[in-house]
Amino acid sequence: MSKNRGSSRPIRRIIVYVKPNPYSRCGLRILGLSTCATLLLALTSGTASAQKNAVPTLADAVDWKVNTISPVANPLHFEDPIIRTELRPVFVYHNLHNGFITGGGQAQLYALQIRYAITDRLAFIATQDGYLDINSGVLGNPDGWMDLAAGFKYALIDDLENQFILTPGFTYLIPSGDRRVFQGRGGGEFDLFVSAMKGFGDFHLTGNVGFRIPVVSAENSSIFHTNLMADYYVSRWFIPFVQMSTWTVVNAGNNIPGLTSEGYDIINFGAGSSQGLTQVTLGAGFRVRLTDHVDVGLAYEKAVATPQGLFDDRYTFDLSIRF
Repeated sequence: MSKNRGSSRPIRRIIVYVKPNPYSRCGLRILGLSTCATLLLALTSGTASAQKNAVPTLADAVDWKVNTISPVANPLHFEDPIIRTELRPVFVYHNLHNGFITGGGQAQLYALQIRYAITDRLAFIATQDGYLDINSGVLGNPDGWMDLAAGFKYALIDDLENQFILTPGFTYLIPSGDRRVFQGRGGGEFDLFVSAMKGFGDFHLTGNVGFRIPVVSAENSSIFHTNLMADYYVSRWFIPFVQMSTWTVVNAGNNIPGLTSEGYDIINFGAGSSQGLTQVTLGAGFRVRLTDHVDVGLAYEKAVATPQGLFDDRYTFDLSIRF
């Protein structure tokens, strides 16, 4: 209709109302959902396909350290590199060599070692304590408490893929034991060590080197020690190992001037005539994994270098309880 500016007649408007088609909206929504679902399926399929075709790594498999074992022989100074929480009761039956000043005899050690994993790389370790009983007519069959030793170790390298771990650490020996069993003398000693382990499937090589540094060098000898163990995980019921341990006197003490040999891992005599001496033991044994957290270990060691000193042979029995 035409519009006259001067007229007062109302203007009629024609409004066309188009009702939306609900099926069109629904179709758009379905299309949108279908597109999202298709894209999501494509992404999921691509990811699943990539995962399916990816080469599995050791990080996706069981940790190789699960089948490793703690050393049984030379338990006081052979610290392994694995970081774990563990209680380890230890019993040692030790035969003294007939050529030693005691003319032979026996000794028994009852001890408990404690290890606590503060993190997956750092652990507190209490490696020496217990009660020592010496049976020898010459010495008068003394017995008494051992010195206490504790410290820390840190896994500097923990390479899961290449089955390798490297762990330095230290302990401090507190002169808290009884003198009648050659403990509690001097200002104690530090043991600075580095341990490493390399896995080859079920076969493992474990090594440890350390330097025992006395606070009072006149009382105790400075000793360099090494340990090497090879073990093979045949099954949980039989994990055999062989081991070699050495102790070399770098600087002899002067506590017992005429003594020509040191006390291996148990006693630091401060033997005045032991300068440059290297003492060696060879050992073998096995562990049995009773449960996923409990191992029983048995080891036999024999001194193979002269002079044997106080070491003829030794049996070590322990229980490794891991948490």
